[in-house]
Amino acid sequence: MQLSPAHHDERLSAPRSWWGIAALTGVAGALITLPLGTLPLLAGFVGGGALAGMLVSSMGSARVRVVNGVLAAGDSRIPVSALGEPEVLEGEEARAWRTYKADMRAFMLMRSYIPTAVRIEVTDPADPTPYVYVSTREPRALAAAVRAAQEASAPQA
Repeated sequence: MQLSPAHHDERLSAPRSWWGIAALTGVAGALITLPLGTLPLLAGFVGGGALAGMLVSSMGSARVRVVNGVLAAGDSRIPVSALGEPEVLEGEEARAWRTYKADMRAFMLMRSYIPTAVRIEVTDPADPTPYVYVSTREPRALAAAVRAAQEASAPQA
């Protein structure tokens, strides 16, 4: 099945290094319980690693989708008809919009380990949100999908 150009689906999962840190947390849990014996050692390893793994999994992952005329970023759903032209942000410009150029009223789905993003003005006059900032590993594909969805949802003349 061929997906339409207005379709985009991306999972912003945590980098592999975070999983290594979770495993090292399990090792630290084991070392802490080492003097207590073998069973507590195993419990410390499994418990520490599982706790860190759950934290990495829940905090490090978000989904970005453009489907059926809607930009779904994390738990938020925004109709593309309420959005303006997408702007691809890379490197220093993406960092600037995450930091000193950022507006407190903006919707921002940021992941510090992803250096690229897309910024889209919100054109709905009833919405106080000035823009949407979404971290993405595929900024050009996301921008193209938003544009295609906007064209598909525009009224036909």
